[in-house]
Amino acid sequence: MKILILKIVLIIHSSTSLKDKRRIVKGIKDRIWSKFRASISEIEEHDSIRKAILGIVYVSNEKNILDSIMNKIINLVETTYPGILHDYEHTVENY
Repeated sequence: MKILILKIVLIIHSSTSLKDKRRIVKGIKDRIWSKFRASISEIEEHDSIRKAILGIVYVSNEKNILDSIMNKIINLVETTYPGILHDYEHTVENY
């Protein structure tokens, strides 16, 4: 069993309140969930108005599937919400 652990850092320049930020983050989370069925949660920066950090986990038995899913998730965020993806890091754990 292989597990993709992906951490995405978002900078939401257009956000002027926590309500704005949460609306955008919820949209991203819903799109990722509906398209990939990956587990996703906001893991840090809950009280920041413009910064959000999401943790995403996906399980598979093949590393190339995990690499493909990771690239598709990053591409989805970049194309759907241009300019807010600040950074990301990932790892694949073997169990």
